[in-house]
Amino acid sequence: MKREALPWPAPAKLNLMLRVLRRRSDGYHELQTVFQFLEQSDELRFRVRADGAVRCTTPLPGVADENNLALLAARALKAATGTSLGAEIEIRKSLPMGGGLGSGSSNAATTLVALNHLWGCGLDLERLAAIGRRLGADVPIFVHGRSAWAEGVGERFTPFEPARPWYLVVIPPCHVSTAEIFSDSRLTRNAEPITIRDFLAGRDENTCEPLVKSRHPAVREALEWLDGYSRGRLTGTGGCVFGEFDSREAAAEALRALPSPMRGFVSRGCNLSPLHRRLQELAERR
Repeated sequence: MKREALPWPAPAKLNLMLRVLRRRSDGYHELQTVFQFLEQSDELRFRVRADGAVRCTTPLPGVADENNLALLAARALKAATGTSLGAEIEIRKSLPMGGGLGSGSSNAATTLVALNHLWGCGLDLERLAAIGRRLGADVPIFVHGRSAWAEGVGERFTPFEPARPWYLVVIPPCHVSTAEIFSDSRLTRNAEPITIRDFLAGRDENTCEPLVKSRHPAVREALEWLDGYSRGRLTGTGGCVFGEFDSREAAAEALRALPSPMRGFVSRGCNLSPLHRRLQELAERR
């Protein structure tokens, strides 16, 4: 059997706005957010196995196999389709975990999309997103592959293409647990709903930002530093923060001044996921 080892991107996302409207009876939260992708990505490679085994050949530090979302996604796709095929999964990380960039969810979505293609499962994006939703609330947007205005728990999408500036993403030296932020009694859960027009007029607050800054001084320090170059904003529940720039050069100049132990990268926003550009490339080769 042919052993497929092409690289598949698992891109980062930014939440350009995040509003927590209320807690639902099932424990989840009603949200409003704007998702946009970045060029910066993890890279996954898949080798199809005829024996049905699913393995990750690059264990993630601190992540047990039963919590590895790429492995869980592959096994969920096998269960949903009944395929006899398996896969070896290689994950090359460049995105931080616990940073609000969707790293694990993106790995899961890339696994679903790539193995659906490589195994010849033939599922459409809606079916793949439904499988992904059971793995995490952010998985469907990565499967969907286009920037969007999102509501519900982040799974109801309205097509939306925000501007595509250059971003400097700053990675503070801390890990922020989404579960801990959403379970904290101090989190404000009564933000008023807004419209896309409101967002375009400048309503881009993140409900979680005050709480994250109080729990994680490193995030507060990163935001304060970034404010010297561009208005700093928190993505998701953090801890990564980001600022917009008119050019790659301006963002790169700020990055060079980034103090230790903060890290960062420069990337342009994109409204079509690099993962879906890869799918288009494969379709054009046929």
